[in-house]
Amino acid sequence: MSAKPEHYDVIRKPIITEKSTMASENGAVVFEVAISAAKPQIKEAVEALFGVKVKAVNTTVTKGKAKRFRGQLGKRRDVKKAYVTLEEGNTIDVSTGL
Repeated sequence: MSAKPEHYDVIRKPIITEKSTMASENGAVVFEVAISAAKPQIKEAVEALFGVKVKAVNTTVTKGKAKRFRGQLGKRRDVKKAYVTLEEGNTIDVSTGL
């Protein structure tokens, strides 16, 4: 399986937070993905880009917060996160980059 350009459209970037670091100890990696991405697409993209076997994909959509910018009311964008659980023995080092 080779990496297609649309795989990079599905997976935007890894998310490195305290919560995602704790998830990585249990064999999970957290990515920011396209809002339109479905779980099978995310699984296929991760397997193609990183050459690992994916066990499960859980997703969550965080709604953008309303914020003020120079007195004007604005809104941050909605973000979809994918918690990708890997099969035993597979790892992805997100600290190095692609």
